[in-house]
Amino acid sequence: MEVPLRELNQQTSRVMARVIAGEVVTITKDGVPIGDIVPRGSVTGPPAYPFRTDPMGDLDVPDLGGPVLDDDEIDLTLRSMGDVSTTGDLDD
Repeated sequence: MEVPLRELNQQTSRVMARVIAGEVVTITKDGVPIGDIVPRGSVTGPPAYPFRTDPMGDLDVPDLGGPVLDDDEIDLTLRSMGDVSTTGDLDD
């Protein structure tokens, strides 16, 4: 059911009675849909996110020209950068 915004304003109880009965009501302004009123707990489609799930898009990591390190070399490098002990795993 489509309801103009003005009608929703003037006939709120009648429109909400239709929603309570399980109907989805699309609100329009100047004939253009601007929102839906749906019964609580109903699912009308995928969730609407206020932002894209990947706001950065594809990530292009630049080649910094350094050597390719394996996990053990990365672990050793990170440990030597701070006050962390150089023995054992990072999970300790």
